[in-house]
Amino acid sequence: MNEHRPTADESTPTADLAAAARLAGLAPSIHNTQPWRWRVFGSTLQLWAVRERQLPRTDPLGRMLTISCGAALHHARVALAAEGWQVAVDRLPDPAQPDLLAAATVRHRIDVTPEAVRLLQTARVRRTDRRPVTDTPVDPAVIEHLRRVSEREGARLHVLRRDEVIELAGAASRAHRVEGLDPDWVEELAYWAGGERRHGLGVPDATIPSQPPPTTVPDRDFGPSGTLPIWPGHDREAVYAILYGDEDAGLAWLRAGEALSAVWLEAMLHGLTVLPLSAAIEVPQTRQALQRMLAGLGEPFLVLRIGVGDADHVAPPHAPRLPAEQIVEIVP
Repeated sequence: MNEHRPTADESTPTADLAAAARLAGLAPSIHNTQPWRWRVFGSTLQLWAVRERQLPRTDPLGRMLTISCGAALHHARVALAAEGWQVAVDRLPDPAQPDLLAAATVRHRIDVTPEAVRLLQTARVRRTDRRPVTDTPVDPAVIEHLRRVSEREGARLHVLRRDEVIELAGAASRAHRVEGLDPDWVEELAYWAGGERRHGLGVPDATIPSQPPPTTVPDRDFGPSGTLPIWPGHDREAVYAILYGDEDAGLAWLRAGEALSAVWLEAMLHGLTVLPLSAAIEVPQTRQALQRMLAGLGEPFLVLRIGVGDADHVAPPHAPRLPAEQIVEIVP
């Protein structure tokens, strides 16, 4: 049964667009850089890239920045659907303004479905958990469903076989070694990770495992200052998948970010955790290894670890977020 449809007296497009932009601030982003800015014009919400928060050494092309912004765009769409708005999205609408990534315009009222409300609630509690997953296998039917969700958002998932997971582990290890030998990369990571992060950006100690998790595929080493306790577990029953698109360009990156958000939220509704891994994408040599796994089907953007989390342990804290007034502008 459809839920209550808001009336014109209960909310306005401008107010709901501003609320959607605030909700979008909870989206995942590389190193929690939150590289987005929103502008509200009447019935339209614009998404702008903030290049000052691009990672010049890790992400020189802006691929991860755009994927992060795509995830925020999907979060905003989720919020608007839960408020009962049909939305038209124009992606990369102005070639003369490459930092204008999207414009979302509300068209008319629609019924609010229970699914829309559940997705909004899930977006509010979503967080990144870098700890091991349990030994409970992931239902293949759910993975197939997540593949369809990704395709609906304009990207695709290639689920890795066991031998490809071993190859991925090698590529990730090589990428970490290459980046660890680069002083500029080490300095950049140290700037964005560790400490309490009271200014609202970056990866705080409280979300970094206190020791490297004993997994086949290594996660990024954020340094020795993590305080998040880890539990017994591994990634033997995790599913690894490559999120990919048809071309290595801005529109495909944006759609990949929307797919990342959609897959993540839908996975949570099925009791799963998602951990995005980007190191093997960041290093050209190891990115080629992922391209070979795709056998020419497309361009790799992210690796996703999907698994069953441990419900008996407390979830990690949310990473800090910038205040809304720093990311949302309402134009009279």
